[in-house]
Amino acid sequence: MALSSPTDTHSLAWGDFDLTGAHAVLEESLKGADDGEIFIEKRESEALLFDDGRLKSSSYGADQGFGFRIVADETIGFANSAELSLDAVHRAAEAAVLAKKGKSIDVHLNTDNPARSNQSYYQAHDPLAELAFADKIALLQAMDAYARDTHSGVAQVSASLVCEKRAITILRSGGEIYHDYRPLVRLNVSVSVERNGRRETASQGGGGRISWFDITAPEKWQSQVDEAIRQALVNLDAVAAPAGEMDIVLGPGWPGVLLHEAVGHGLEGDFNRKGTSAFSGKMGKQVAAKGVTIVDDGTVRDARGSLNIDDEGTPTSCTTLIEDGILVGYMHDRLSARQMGATATGNGRRQSYAHQPLPRMTNTFMRPGADKLDDMIANTKTGLYAVNFGGGQVDITNGKFVFQCTEAYLIEDGKIGAPVKGATLIGDGPAAMRQVDMIGDDFKFDPGVGTCGKAGQSLPVGIGQPSLRIRGLTVGGTS
Repeated sequence: MALSSPTDTHSLAWGDFDLTGAHAVLEESLKGADDGEIFIEKRESEALLFDDGRLKSSSYGADQGFGFRIVADETIGFANSAELSLDAVHRAAEAAVLAKKGKSIDVHLNTDNPARSNQSYYQAHDPLAELAFADKIALLQAMDAYARDTHSGVAQVSASLVCEKRAITILRSGGEIYHDYRPLVRLNVSVSVERNGRRETASQGGGGRISWFDITAPEKWQSQVDEAIRQALVNLDAVAAPAGEMDIVLGPGWPGVLLHEAVGHGLEGDFNRKGTSAFSGKMGKQVAAKGVTIVDDGTVRDARGSLNIDDEGTPTSCTTLIEDGILVGYMHDRLSARQMGATATGNGRRQSYAHQPLPRMTNTFMRPGADKLDDMIANTKTGLYAVNFGGGQVDITNGKFVFQCTEAYLIEDGKIGAPVKGATLIGDGPAAMRQVDMIGDDFKFDPGVGTCGKAGQSLPVGIGQPSLRIRGLTVGGTS
């Protein structure tokens, strides 16, 4: 039996659960299958909400269990249980092995287990225990008081913190065992500002696989509150957004959510294996403007989407997806890699032991270029400068997207003009990437707040980009 990572000691406390016996059941069940594993998890989480001047809710959750998966060709047998016992493993195996029904007995197990890595991209601290409960309440109360003291127009403040820790163990063929321990924190504030009967709300947050002490210094949380107030005040002065086709300048950082949704999902292996992505069949072809390089990197230090290993035991990596406009890679779990003749990239992720792994993004971003944001603005006759985004939708099959701008400004004669409200960006991902003509040198990650949904599973992710100019996007406005 091999142990893998510097965080092993945080994942071995499974009580009386018989890992050796579970491994034996797995080995027997994998005969005649292509792949499979037992994914064991223990998770604890805590969430506090301070709203309207008082602690409105406080919750704590703890869960543990395992998922048992057998993969035979394209058929997957999966069973899960919250009971950590050998009896439960036997019952799960009886259900999971149905995937092998009708499969030729001469099919041999893929024994190419994930490579080993001793890299650790985040520390094994305990975010639930490192701050006393009273200190967490005091922090949220201080954020509320600071916001109200900062601006007389503040009418409502909602401050929240969420944290979790997950210990996982993955049993694979040949007695292989993989461990990881994953902390995660997020601090968020939402502020409503009122003036002359008009009210606007804005939010700001931050977090990652970091310690609370990394983000709870007063100057750090105060900057979050200041930013939320600034955005709300900007929107109080906003005019109705125009509609029509125009050039768009995207700010750095969080606007990468458009990249994540409109391009990133289309580069996940399962959609391309099934031929349902707008990028299917385009490997080696020009799918974006020259200079556009997009990567998915699960190894970014302390980032929200980073993992030491994915949920199949594969070490995460920096995977180049589009290089200088050419499609060069997809994000793969073990299944999509095997079926497409590729190598697993460490993107097999699942929400919990009760879910199956899928190809999913970690931290997805565009590499910086050499252009200046000021030059993008100055060289745009008429357009829109989009700084922050809210929700959006995308159709994976054709890449068509609709995104709502929460902070945007008119560009008139090469200068930033009035803020606008109600602007939406409409287009399709591949076309938008081909219309990029300036790439900034001001790359930023988002502050650590991204959550991605796919197939009913939600996972933490990282997002980033430099400023960009995209020619000829459609803007849906309100004027």
